[in-house]
Amino acid sequence: MDAVDRTILSLIQDNARITAAELAHHTGASSSTCLRRLRALERGGVITGFHTRLDPATVGYGVQVIAFITLDQEDRATVAALEDGLAAIPQVLSAERLFGDPDFLVRLVAHDLADYQRLRDEHLSELPGVARITSTLVMRTIVADGPIPL
Repeated sequence: MDAVDRTILSLIQDNARITAAELAHHTGASSSTCLRRLRALERGGVITGFHTRLDPATVGYGVQVIAFITLDQEDRATVAALEDGLAAIPQVLSAERLFGDPDFLVRLVAHDLADYQRLRDEHLSELPGVARITSTLVMRTIVADGPIPL
């Protein structure tokens, strides 16, 4: 990966809809070269996707929650079942397995507090191996999906 690739990656992190012509303008390479490099970065797994970010509140999700899940058993089957269960809940925006305690960090959305309580009681707490769920409400998002520094 050279300076042109890094510039392309920086630019598309800011604007995934940037055109090849705009990439060429910023990198000094031709449009066809930029497009070829962009496709190579995708094929190489450096670029994992292009996404549209939505404002949760404007689509009806007024509450954002960070939930920490601690397991009472951590055998491979239980962890795999819990991960599959989290992936199946549409309101889960992201879920990470952590070293130490707690075992998982889950970011999710709910329509309101009653909706989160239902989601917590009927879905999260029913996942395999869950010993404890500690939740905190997001007051305000400062940085969301910030760019990876290159």
